[in-house]
Amino acid sequence: MKTVAQHIPGYFYGTAEVPKSPVSMREFAELQTNAGFTNAEQCCLRLAGEALRGQARQSVEHWHWIIAGIPNLAWHSRAPEGDPIPEYIAKSNLRFEQWILDSCLRPYDKDWVDYQQEIALRHTSTRKNRVEGVRSTPFMPPRDIIAFVAVMNQTIRPYLAAMGNSVEEVEGMHRAWCKSFQLQRALWAGTYKGRNEW
Repeated sequence: MKTVAQHIPGYFYGTAEVPKSPVSMREFAELQTNAGFTNAEQCCLRLAGEALRGQARQSVEHWHWIIAGIPNLAWHSRAPEGDPIPEYIAKSNLRFEQWILDSCLRPYDKDWVDYQQEIALRHTSTRKNRVEGVRSTPFMPPRDIIAFVAVMNQTIRPYLAAMGNSVEEVEGMHRAWCKSFQLQRALWAGTYKGRNEW
């Protein structure tokens, strides 16, 4: 699968640097059943990936524009003194763009499940700020992520519709996107277990 850039700093998908998820593939299959995520959703996600492939940067920039106006979210990518960290945003944005494509176009296999563990850890005090070597908030509470999901799900829809797909196709793509994001949040949740980082 093509990536959004030839080199994405801190992007180790499918390598030995990615920690193994404690969630087994049997448990992941159960999560998919719980979410009603079927083969139809996988097909719709591939269609979504094709629609979003050329719009990943615009989508991420849109989200960051919204985040910049919400102080308790914006501070997670700033220095403790409140100063912006442009290099942090630039590097993490590339991974954010790639995350969109990975969510839609990668097979939901062991590599994909393991990478969800890596993404989750990078929001905790275990790995946040380490890839870029910056000073920012020590972790991002999952409550902030969960609450912002509603905004991300709402604002992705126009990008899904931008390629001229039918109303039914856009509805299917959006439903599949939302279910995928729900699965990812379920996989990330266990990473915060035992941490006072809520």
